[in-house]
Amino acid sequence: MPRALYILIIGMAMNVTGASFLWPMNAIYVHEHLGKSLSIAGIVLMINSGASVVGNLVGGMWFDKIGGFKSIMLGIVITLTALIGLVFFHGWPHYAIFLAIIGFGTGIVFPVAYAYAGAIWPEGGRRAFNALYVAQNIGVAIGSALGGLVASYSFAFIFIANALLYVGFFLMISIGLKNVRVAKRIEKQNERPGTASIGSRASWNALVTLCVGYFLCWVSYVQWSTTIATYTQELTMTLKQYSLLWTINGALIVLAQPLLSAIVQRWMQKVKRQMLIGFAIFIVSFSILLKATSFFDFVLAMIVLTIAEMLVWPAIPTVANRLAPEGKEGFYQGFVNSTATAGRMVGPVLGGFIVDTAGIKPLFVALIIFSSLSFITTLLYDRKLNKCVNKEKQTVTMG
Repeated sequence: MPRALYILIIGMAMNVTGASFLWPMNAIYVHEHLGKSLSIAGIVLMINSGASVVGNLVGGMWFDKIGGFKSIMLGIVITLTALIGLVFFHGWPHYAIFLAIIGFGTGIVFPVAYAYAGAIWPEGGRRAFNALYVAQNIGVAIGSALGGLVASYSFAFIFIANALLYVGFFLMISIGLKNVRVAKRIEKQNERPGTASIGSRASWNALVTLCVGYFLCWVSYVQWSTTIATYTQELTMTLKQYSLLWTINGALIVLAQPLLSAIVQRWMQKVKRQMLIGFAIFIVSFSILLKATSFFDFVLAMIVLTIAEMLVWPAIPTVANRLAPEGKEGFYQGFVNSTATAGRMVGPVLGGFIVDTAGIKPLFVALIIFSSLSFITTLLYDRKLNKCVNKEKQTVTMG
């Protein structure tokens, strides 16, 4: 793995650690410390997510136009400016305004980081994206664990800690990646479509189809931190037990990587097979929830869910990188990230509506259906693309 990629990975771990100090506390801070209703808190978080969607698309386009280093530095500077502002002005409405700016800035950073990783280590394939995925989860685990501890002393310390970690992120990227030169990717047979316009259209249609399933899966996944979290409390599970579920999630993602990597290399060498198995496991995890009544039932469901996300989440950016025509790598990563962000934004609202109108069991059925649709879109996403590539090959052969 290139040194530049190590720098990017460590930097992103710092970035996510800082963000994880803040994001679990947003609703609590708006409701309890700023005295706003839960509805207002929900609107603030939705604006933050909406700004992230815009940032994802902008960041991807910037990567294609001005390169990885300038794009990621612009995203970092925008975010850092807002974080410093929060240190001094965290009342109302400053908090909501700065949170929207943070959403936009971090939205720029993430797709650029994935596109940058693919450009720094093109021969690494899915390994580069998997390394970023693991780094982010390490950041989530550390940040979430320390965030509650820091907030117990003062919320002001949360803002300071987040800003300081982002200063470290800024310094690491600005110094470590400033003079990195990225070579153009080498086209691999049967890995990417042709550069003709028909190949580009087929690639884009394939990405959109794949991302429909990705969106539905994120709508389902985010229920664990919203409707399912509430349901566990109704079953008299303690907050400590619920928190332990996410500890298991983070520990598995980090500790099970060597075993999972060996399994993937032996039985899932094709990324499509990896995604299909992952989505199938998502279906199993939500099926377990249908009859879950005890803490151990939820532990089992979380373990199965974690295995599924370990297969699917890093694979989607990998496929996007392969589908992207030359010069569109950033835009494709931006679209993938915006799809995930949109799922996280829509999921709580849709899940809450289903529970309020029909109950928790119908929600679990809906999640099984969503995951099944994700499996189907993944099964079909490259069908027309393969026909297009085969047609181009035949044309070349005849010519």
